[in-house]
Amino acid sequence: NKLERFDREAFDNCGSLERITIPLKVGMITRDDIFTGCINLKHVDLVGGEELRETIAALQFEEWRNDMSEEINSVDQILLTADAGSFYHEDVGVKAEAIRTWIRSV
Repeated sequence: NKLERFDREAFDNCGSLERITIPLKVGMITRDDIFTGCINLKHVDLVGGEELRETIAALQFEEWRNDMSEEINSVDQILLTADAGSFYHEDVGVKAEAIRTWIRSV
């Protein structure tokens, strides 16, 4: 079986979650409440991301290559300051939205 998407509140209040690896696939993160309360989530790795990095590294356009590498690494910087939200205050935070937007940009 293959993981198709994360369902509602998949990692709700998982305070010990610091890093997650997800497939490079639009539609994997469909809801904003997936990482509610994940205050320590700081890193996202992509399955298939290494191949993407190798492809980018092989390109001759150095400026574009550098921009893409920065974009791939940007999600970790976003997550450092993204609000995790709180189930008790009915605030889903912005971590899921940030990751979803980032996947679409990569």
